[in-house]
Amino acid sequence: MRRRVAKKHRILPDARFGDTQVTTFVNNLMLDGKKSVAFTIFYNAIDRVSERTGEDGLELFKKALENVTPAVEVRSRRVGGATFQIPTPIRDSRKLSMAMKWLIDFSRKRNEKSMAERLAAEIIAASKEEGSTFKKKEDTHRMAEANKAFAHFRF
Repeated sequence: MRRRVAKKHRILPDARFGDTQVTTFVNNLMLDGKKSVAFTIFYNAIDRVSERTGEDGLELFKKALENVTPAVEVRSRRVGGATFQIPTPIRDSRKLSMAMKWLIDFSRKRNEKSMAERLAAEIIAASKEEGSTFKKKEDTHRMAEANKAFAHFRF
């Protein structure tokens, strides 16, 4: 048993938009502790999104995050020798974390030249409710729906 709950780290808002959500995203995007590189990639991606769509890049980024945020997930649980996929609601901080990580992972798998271009393309796709990240969310929800019968095994 844990003795106490781990305290939350306070995340400072980013310099350009003054938004803590952006900083959290950049922290997930960062590789090898290169935060300035991660911020450059993110800001370039937001600028590209603004150029291509003619809308506010940050608003489109937030819309994309909202579109790919899952509501439920399936967790494996062994009951009497059989393993069941049990649909479980997700707490808010984990929802956002999953959405950000999916967006970054599927951006890295794209074929554009630079990471900024990949991220911009994935943000635009997610804001239109299409692309790999949105498909991942839909698949997660479909799995939860298919295994709804086992919800009574929840912890």
